[in-house]
Amino acid sequence: MNLKRFIKLFLPPIISTFLKKIVYSRYGWHGDYSSWEEAKRRSSGYDDVTILKKVKESLLKVKNGEAVYERDGVIFDEIQYSWPLLAGLLLASSINKGNLSVLDFGGSLGTTYFQNRKFLSLLPNLSWNIIEQPHFVKEGRNYFQDEKLHFYEDIETCIMKEQPTVLVLSGVLQCIEKPYELLENLLSYNFSIVIIDRTPFHNKGYDRITIQKVPPSIYRASYPCYIFDKQKFLSFFKMKGYSLIEEFDAIDGEYDNINWKGFIFIGGNVK
Repeated sequence: MNLKRFIKLFLPPIISTFLKKIVYSRYGWHGDYSSWEEAKRRSSGYDDVTILKKVKESLLKVKNGEAVYERDGVIFDEIQYSWPLLAGLLLASSINKGNLSVLDFGGSLGTTYFQNRKFLSLLPNLSWNIIEQPHFVKEGRNYFQDEKLHFYEDIETCIMKEQPTVLVLSGVLQCIEKPYELLENLLSYNFSIVIIDRTPFHNKGYDRITIQKVPPSIYRASYPCYIFDKQKFLSFFKMKGYSLIEEFDAIDGEYDNINWKGFIFIGGNVK
């Protein structure tokens, strides 16, 4: 990674953009499908064991101090913070007298937890709870679960046992077949703070269904993916009684009129 950053320093922006376009011509987002089912038939899916294997290997290195940071199964030599996300977490803890209980839906094996644990470990009480697919939950419990990090297969069990007040949805909503139905269910639990991060948007008036093809340097996989209409997305939260505190650019950046964004919402029950 140091070598990559060194080379990037000497590449003119026009060459960097050109190279990026070459990569995304083969990988990235392809198609504009009429249904999720159609896109699913043409892709390998999220339950590909290759994804779990790569993420597990990388995060074990982070947990054991052999690496600093993991994202999407890729190891980095420094933590790439989402500072607004961290600010949202700390805001939630201040509202709750320094305590923080998080429901991290689709949180993999703990990517966001490990990204921010240097700061979160200073809180008097921390409970980070991940909802994931059964095979992720199994590996999470076997290799990563401890007194602060927990794994669940369903929302109701997690809510009943942990009573989380913060909802984190980072890089996951676009991977759900019926994202607004999921949000309807999650928001019914009246979280004080909802943090959205690493989610793709455009301003075309509709939610585009596409296929995301992952470069083999990360892992070989392809899966259905939404690119959300931003105004429709924000209107949904407003309708549910959540106020937008902040909007921010996610670390994924922008490409081909796709903007990766994040949002921090506060619930109407917060005084």
